[in-house]
Amino acid sequence: MQTSSTNTDVLIAGAGPTGLVLALWLTRCGVRVRIIDKTPEPGTTSRAIGVQARTLELYRQIGLADDVVARGRRAVAANVWVSGRHVARAVFGDMGAGISPYPYLLIFSQDEHERLLIARLHQIGVEIERRTELLDFEQAGGCVVARLKGSDGAVTRCAAAYVAGCDGAHSAVRETLNIGFTGGTYAHLFYVADVDGGGAVMNGELHVALDATDFLAVFPLRGDRRGRLVGTVREEAEHQHDNLTWSDVSKRVIDWMPLDIARVNWFSTYRVHHRVADQFRSGRAFLAGDAAHIHSPVGGQGMNTGIGDAVNLAWKLAAVVRGDADQAILDTYETERIAFARRLVATTDQAFTGVTSSSAFARALRLRIVPVLIPSLFAFRAIRRLAFRTVSQTAVNYRGSALSRGAAGPVQGGDRLPWVKTNAGDDRADNFAPLTSIDWQVHVYGEAAPEVRVVCEQRRLPLHVFAWQPAMRRNGLRPNAVYLVRPDGYVALADRGRPTANALASYLDAWKLSATRS
Repeated sequence: MQTSSTNTDVLIAGAGPTGLVLALWLTRCGVRVRIIDKTPEPGTTSRAIGVQARTLELYRQIGLADDVVARGRRAVAANVWVSGRHVARAVFGDMGAGISPYPYLLIFSQDEHERLLIARLHQIGVEIERRTELLDFEQAGGCVVARLKGSDGAVTRCAAAYVAGCDGAHSAVRETLNIGFTGGTYAHLFYVADVDGGGAVMNGELHVALDATDFLAVFPLRGDRRGRLVGTVREEAEHQHDNLTWSDVSKRVIDWMPLDIARVNWFSTYRVHHRVADQFRSGRAFLAGDAAHIHSPVGGQGMNTGIGDAVNLAWKLAAVVRGDADQAILDTYETERIAFARRLVATTDQAFTGVTSSSAFARALRLRIVPVLIPSLFAFRAIRRLAFRTVSQTAVNYRGSALSRGAAGPVQGGDRLPWVKTNAGDDRADNFAPLTSIDWQVHVYGEAAPEVRVVCEQRRLPLHVFAWQPAMRRNGLRPNAVYLVRPDGYVALADRGRPTANALASYLDAWKLSATRS
């Protein structure tokens, strides 16, 4: 065996969106990475197309959001149809106004998404090593030693401080660690197709159609009269999984929808799984994205959840590699992300079962209850906003984490920092602007107490003081309270007591935190 060694801080297995974002964030934080993928080239087709508001907020921190938004298409509304009848329409802008600078669902296909991420990595000097397969690895002597098989068949060794498995549902990292992947597979076979067409549902909005035995989701793609369809294959054709074509698609819903298919540009079938790894970490090895959890496509959560994993892991790894935090901070990756993954799989499983089940109860739910309940619920602004927060992932919180402390009004440690404008005349002037530093920082809305200023100066901790505005209270902030904000934009400590400076200093000492990157 050839034993040449390439040393790096973090070896990333898998160059899908999760691995690419992890590499971008780590490199931005000054951490050396090596990213490998066994495929010869990026994918040219994809199933993931929805980019949620929380992902765009995280992208803004690394200067990527504007490019993604410019290349994508905003879905401004969602519609529900039942048995040929339009029963509800919800406008995203109305639902998300004041919650996020991105109050919409962005449609941006995964293949284009990956190409953009790859180009950004290239700009900062990181290249993906294609046709390079992770065979296995060992953890010993304070590092990970991995065996890699290259395109020429040669096996080399790579020594890294940590390894991140972003290598999908059949993860070699997870298999090497012998971590279970608990869950199952839905019985039905589904299809995804990119089409050109016409009709009322090809209007740039999202449409979900329900029927007694079928369902159809229509997503707008960039360009006129282009859309992505997700639906079911005819039951009698499911056994021919390898040889299916558009003619095998169940046309029941398509026939009663105002939808005319002119051309099918791409077609594929797949089975939907719902699984969560038993662990997200073992020593110096971590799992993220589909290697850690897979679930139904309901709500467009999968890719966004993997990106959330990547960001959560990146800043913690960077802090430890740089010596800016206690190694115990790495323990919080699993506790924070596995809890969210389990909740997500459970809720999407329930929703997906309700949409696809042939049971009498599920049919009654789709055909009788949904047409009455959805319009009634969406008549309430609070319900619309709750729906946006849930789907956009802006409601994701880490309140149960060891990193989360305190409360100031409704905002608790572990919550995403509420987004507020700081200048009514400038849409880009907001409290998220300082988050581009990707470092710990303190926010005060109103006036910062002198002792708080002293602690921040002594610890070289950036302090951002924003003039108090009444609108800030509506978003949960409280005047003069102290919010210690993590590099990923979540509140670590919320405190409005006296002396606040003591709570701040105590938190920093407990985690051996140093915000001294220069």
